[in-house]
Amino acid sequence: MSLMEHANVLPLTAVAWSSNFGSCPKNFTLISITEDGAAANFTRGFAMKSGYYLCFSKDLKGGVVVSDIQIISDKDSIPHGYSYITEYLDPKTTVSKKKRVIVRTSPVASVETAVLDIKLTAKSKMLLQHYTYVGDINGYVLWCRKGPFFTPVPKAKPRSVSLELCGLSLDEPSAPPRLPLQHRNVPATQPQSRLSHRRHTLQVRDFLETSGDSSVQAITALDGVPFSLHPDFDLQANDT
Repeated sequence: MSLMEHANVLPLTAVAWSSNFGSCPKNFTLISITEDGAAANFTRGFAMKSGYYLCFSKDLKGGVVVSDIQIISDKDSIPHGYSYITEYLDPKTTVSKKKRVIVRTSPVASVETAVLDIKLTAKSKMLLQHYTYVGDINGYVLWCRKGPFFTPVPKAKPRSVSLELCGLSLDEPSAPPRLPLQHRNVPATQPQSRLSHRRHTLQVRDFLETSGDSSVQAITALDGVPFSLHPDFDLQANDT
């Protein structure tokens, strides 16, 4: 199998024992027949009413994948990072302890290759192409296929848009708000002694003519207010 074909296959996320299809979880696939056509029931004895089968899952909701699978005997110690596979068995069914199937699970983001598939054969002389020999157990041979795996990208849920947002148009930008016209404040000149009405008027007119902004008429605080000298500064009324 090519590298591209491997990359399009989902990895195994769990391996387990199951008594039958009824006890097998819904997201698991039960191996009931070997590749050479034999029944894959691991309890094959006289007067045995129930047995157990291998099953596996490819559900990525748990966020882990099976990065390796092995078979060990009862005299071997389980390697670090491995665990016995889960058992979904009927109350009276037990799994043989002479040989055990163990797996190593890893976070999906921490590995680039994983176990993509497992198969069983009843005849040890039969070879499966593109599969690796794992070991024999109870007269069966376990095979696995490893490689890079495919992880589907979750699709973003579309957001509902309200009718008010749909009515908004982004094609034409809205006009900027108009700012209120600001009046130019002309500093009032403090009348000095003997300041005539004519001279004060000329100073105000000179200031308006030299203003930097000639487009806006300057408005002062004295507009509309009649001007007159204080009696103390009236030379005709007071000789001081």
